[in-house]
Amino acid sequence: MQIIDGKKLRGEILTKVKKEVAELPFKPVFCDVLVGDDPASAQYVAMKARTAETVGISFHKAIFPTSISTDDLVKEIKILNKVPNMCGIIVQLPLPTSLDKRAVLDSIDPHLDVDCLGTLASDKFYNNYDSSTDLVFPTALACMALLDSIDFPLEGKIIIVLGQGELVGRPVSALLRSRDLIYQPITSKTENKEYMLKQADVIISGIGRSKYITGNMIKLGAVLIDAGTSEETSSKNIVGDVDLESVRNIAAYVSPVPGGVGPVTVAMLLNNVLKVAKNLTPSPSPERRGGLS
Repeated sequence: MQIIDGKKLRGEILTKVKKEVAELPFKPVFCDVLVGDDPASAQYVAMKARTAETVGISFHKAIFPTSISTDDLVKEIKILNKVPNMCGIIVQLPLPTSLDKRAVLDSIDPHLDVDCLGTLASDKFYNNYDSSTDLVFPTALACMALLDSIDFPLEGKIIIVLGQGELVGRPVSALLRSRDLIYQPITSKTENKEYMLKQADVIISGIGRSKYITGNMIKLGAVLIDAGTSEETSSKNIVGDVDLESVRNIAAYVSPVPGGVGPVTVAMLLNNVLKVAKNLTPSPSPERRGGLS
């Protein structure tokens, strides 16, 4: 079994992003809105801030108290939409339960919605997607990038997408369709799922069930892209949907958790920021330096 190294792929993507950011006529700005003081969320935001700065993207800090109302947070995000050179806004999830998540996400300008979680950005991806200009869910992009990084042609293969969630399953399925690849989605309601998994050449999983996929469930030589994360009860460690030890002598390739989809997702997020910046500057003319006008 070969481990697909997400950290290595992240480095390759970020090197390319850094080079292209340096060629822009302005410095793009990225913002990750944080509500509250949850340590894990704060740590994740700080990591994205550091990564953005390393590739030449300015990070705009936006931290609000848990007590903020939905209306006030929406107003603040609408102000962020107009920050000069802003090229990407996301909201760190989960939000406090007191807030209307949909209203908050939909307040992000669709052109700056680099997570694609707002209704307009999401609908555009699913209904009128242009790969050259439109934004794509970063985790789904990461799954496909990991697949493309290995020597494993996908044409004619049996591809299973385990789960049809908002962040992984549904957008991954759409990307597979856009490449004319045949796949089968599996949800909790799917019959004969065990048989389907056993036939699969590729399994992309994002169900968040600790070590769900074991060696006796897959065929010899299968490729496993693990986009699920959950906390293991006994150790409190973050683990994926795949039981790595169990599949070690059966799978051909596995993306691990941590170290697989996660690092590449951050790189793809910043690549989305770059895409916004490039769309705002069709030519490197000085008059474009002023921002979004």
